[in-house]
Amino acid sequence: MSEEIVLRDVREDDLEALLALEEQSFSSDRLSRRRFRHWIGSPSRAFLVATLGNRLVGYVLVIYHAGTRLARLYSLATDREFRGRGIASRLITAGEEAASAGGRFFMRLEVGSENHAAIRLYESLGYQRFGIYEDYYEDHSDALRMQKRIRHYRVREQQFDIPWIRQNTPFTCGPAALMMAMRGITSAYTPSEHEELQIWREATTIFMTSGHGGCHPLGLALAAQQRGFRAEVWINQRGTLFVDSVRDPNKKHIIEMVHKDYLQQARTQKIRIHYSDIRQEQLVGALEHHAIPVVLISTWSFEHKKAPHWVTVSGYDSECLYVHDPDPEEFSQSALDCQYQPIARDDFSRISVFGQQRLRTAVIVSRG
Repeated sequence: MSEEIVLRDVREDDLEALLALEEQSFSSDRLSRRRFRHWIGSPSRAFLVATLGNRLVGYVLVIYHAGTRLARLYSLATDREFRGRGIASRLITAGEEAASAGGRFFMRLEVGSENHAAIRLYESLGYQRFGIYEDYYEDHSDALRMQKRIRHYRVREQQFDIPWIRQNTPFTCGPAALMMAMRGITSAYTPSEHEELQIWREATTIFMTSGHGGCHPLGLALAAQQRGFRAEVWINQRGTLFVDSVRDPNKKHIIEMVHKDYLQQARTQKIRIHYSDIRQEQLVGALEHHAIPVVLISTWSFEHKKAPHWVTVSGYDSECLYVHDPDPEEFSQSALDCQYQPIARDDFSRISVFGQQRLRTAVIVSRG
């Protein structure tokens, strides 16, 4: 055939051809006529077909999860007569582009754990395994879960390079985030595992709700200044931080003592403290003036854990702020996945608070 394969949006008159392709492609877990009709008419999806002349030879259906930045590659099929011509890859890529344009940042999918050809295809396109559903399909076979980030940051020419540093313990996100900022400002600074632990010792609150203490923003600022950098701190409350969820009165007393000590040290070192919410415009302004923000977020939206977590703000555009996350644990992320992670502006406002007191705090690090 001399015709070229063309991708386009699905139409209502594609229904019969879609049903025929579904019958040919799957022996179970087929989409019904009713489900096809639903998704053809739904606004919460990207539904593309591949055609050769008047013949429909493939489709991809990507559905959007309400209230999240996730898209799901729900179904994909190609005519067996035309397999091996790159149709599936083109459909997946087009589905990713449509989902990204629709405001989605990540694409997830499920694929049969024994469907090695499909797994190889997805891996070749950048999808990573992060879990498994047992007894998922009608034939009781398992499904492998995979994910790919489909929105990426376009690094600005004028922006300095911020390295990514993995935290080496569950409680040193603050030191790792601070080391990323300091190394981003100057290559003369050398991060290390020893530095990570030393900064934690300098900045820790001693206690948290459980486990080792996290890092106080003033402690991080003092650690930065000790290493020759300049630091400003934003805190939207004047009371002792991180104490509201600690029940033990002795622990509360220790945390209060540490807080007062950091305040005294900050006054001595003339660290500027802004007792107000830091606005996104200020975070962007810091980056534009070659300073790097280290911001406290809550992990509840990601892991449903009530834990504070420090990240480094590494970029921005009109829709998103981007962060370097020092913890790659979620979904077995690679180092690349943890760099320039996109967070929608509205979502950032929601996650950059912690605890019942709605603590919002950041440390802006710049040259000394």
